[in-house]
Amino acid sequence: MNGSATLINRVGKNQRHLGRWAQREQLEAYRLYDRDIPEFPLAIDRYADWLHVQVFEKRRSLADGDIADIRRGLADALHVPLAQVVIKHRRRQRGLAQYERRQQTGAPCFTVGERGLRFEVNLMRYLDTGLFLDHRDTRQMIRERADGKAFLNLFAYTGSFTVYAAAGGARRTVTVDMSRTYQAWSRRNLIHNRLDDADRHRFVQADVMAFVARVQASGARFDLIMLDPPSFSNSKRMLTTFDVQRDQVGLLRATLTLLAPGGELFFSNNRQGFRLDPAVGDLAAVSEISHLTIPPDFRRHRPHRCWILRRD
Repeated sequence: MNGSATLINRVGKNQRHLGRWAQREQLEAYRLYDRDIPEFPLAIDRYADWLHVQVFEKRRSLADGDIADIRRGLADALHVPLAQVVIKHRRRQRGLAQYERRQQTGAPCFTVGERGLRFEVNLMRYLDTGLFLDHRDTRQMIRERADGKAFLNLFAYTGSFTVYAAAGGARRTVTVDMSRTYQAWSRRNLIHNRLDDADRHRFVQADVMAFVARVQASGARFDLIMLDPPSFSNSKRMLTTFDVQRDQVGLLRATLTLLAPGGELFFSNNRQGFRLDPAVGDLAAVSEISHLTIPPDFRRHRPHRCWILRRD
């Protein structure tokens, strides 16, 4: 390895190009570098005046000294305080490990702007930050469809889709996630945007499949549904394990029963090599929209796939 200068130069060039684009798009959080150079298997995201650097260890090992040099070089080149360059080592995660709390205490939370909205993030406390940047265009699609609609957000994480739906004029939203921590985070995201109307926005801490079964029995229906499940989960709060490749048909069949006539269900996941089961086509009209939902700063490595399912 010839040192970190090549990487720092590439990131600086990307910053000049993407910084102008992000300003036009009203984005304070975006990806600056995504494993562009094989010798540097990193993903570097900018969150306002912070950098979130992920090291993909399974691809190529970087020595601790190299990582320290990269951290200092990024801080200098992008005029970011060294303490605000956060390094994480990305290993294969199972279940809900990517959401589990790390060891840092007192890690600061702050908000970043995205297309006129604000979202709380924490770059240190968890492996993920609280905002999935690759889905910002999907969020915008939800906002554009939400006016007057009943919106259901399943596997909601920190509720960013709910915020966009509320900002788009949804008449009511229901946000479902097993985690009390992330449900509280979702509520705060609505508060950050002055959208916290308890009469319109309901939060349910529950296993998604158990929730879907209850709603099926009640007869409630939704005009717009966001379904973004994890690749795999073995949470103790679930009766069985969940594997999105194995369980997709059952999950989609159940969720589609909650869709109102003429409604739309967005289905997305980030499992590498995921294949949509042909049987899904028997359940609804299916259109893949991944080419519309993956933003320019993520197109080097496709981070997710996304479909819209419709029923008459």
